[in-house]
Amino acid sequence: MSSYPTLADHLAGQDAADELKTVVAAIAAECVAIARLVTLGALAGALGVAGTTNVQDEEQKKLDVLTNDMLTDALKACGPVAAVGSEEMDLIEPTGRQGGYLVTYDPLDGSSNIDVNVSVGTIFSILPAPEGRDPVEADFLIGGRRQVAAGYAVYGPQAMLVLTLSEGVAAFTLDAEGTWRLTRPDVTLPADTKEFAINMSNRRHWAEPVVRYVDGCLAGKTGARGKDFNMRWVASMVADVHRIMMRGGVFLYPWDRREPDRPGKLRLLYEGAPMALLIERAGGKATTDGTTPILDIIPSSLHERVAVALGSANEVDAIGAA
Repeated sequence: MSSYPTLADHLAGQDAADELKTVVAAIAAECVAIARLVTLGALAGALGVAGTTNVQDEEQKKLDVLTNDMLTDALKACGPVAAVGSEEMDLIEPTGRQGGYLVTYDPLDGSSNIDVNVSVGTIFSILPAPEGRDPVEADFLIGGRRQVAAGYAVYGPQAMLVLTLSEGVAAFTLDAEGTWRLTRPDVTLPADTKEFAINMSNRRHWAEPVVRYVDGCLAGKTGARGKDFNMRWVASMVADVHRIMMRGGVFLYPWDRREPDRPGKLRLLYEGAPMALLIERAGGKATTDGTTPILDIIPSSLHERVAVALGSANEVDAIGAA
């Protein structure tokens, strides 16, 4: 184990403010606690539904509520944090402090899979807080390129933390003692791939460019793309994106006709923007449709939705050209 630097070692060598490192360390520590809770499952009484709905009118799992409370409490106790916002909360929660950072998070992405023991995770984004005044909701609505750090933890066969601060992407694995250890110091996406992830059951609802792109993949070597593709779909964004971060691929969650006035399904602040920053920092592309960068979108509300097409750069370009 000693040959793998710890997260603390990694943070010490980063060109970032000490206060930012403190926030990242607090999130990472709480992800260790969440990993343990997820691992225990029924033994901790953590499975099943909570009997409540969130701001998106989605049924909450017990672990949605538990992990949201864990992260919220930890971050509100973290000195440099001025306010937090969560996918599971209607409004932001200020800490009573000014300056420092704002943190947004999806405390347990993919929670619909937790009862069947499929990988789930925590996604987070860190933004600069205003100086000299209390933060308000509008301070969170500044666009993904203003993120000062982003990352996720995935709780699977191994628990892993994937993180970007000022540049690059690093991946850490949780050891038996509860320490994050650097196992991939420079995560880089290949530009080309033969793997795509999408929920094929929704094909009839997609816009024509998405249908054309997927049909081209399914045509294989005999089609215009001239290569065979594999299809993957975990139905947990953090798990699907983690696979892409580790070996390449593309992930699509497009607009569909069932909700024509809604731009997409995933949440911009809690899922789209932080994943987009990681993907771009690793050399990939993150768009709404193969052309429009997610990081260029300025959100108009805390729970704004977004369509997503991200991953290996050349394949994202192919989506845009379909």
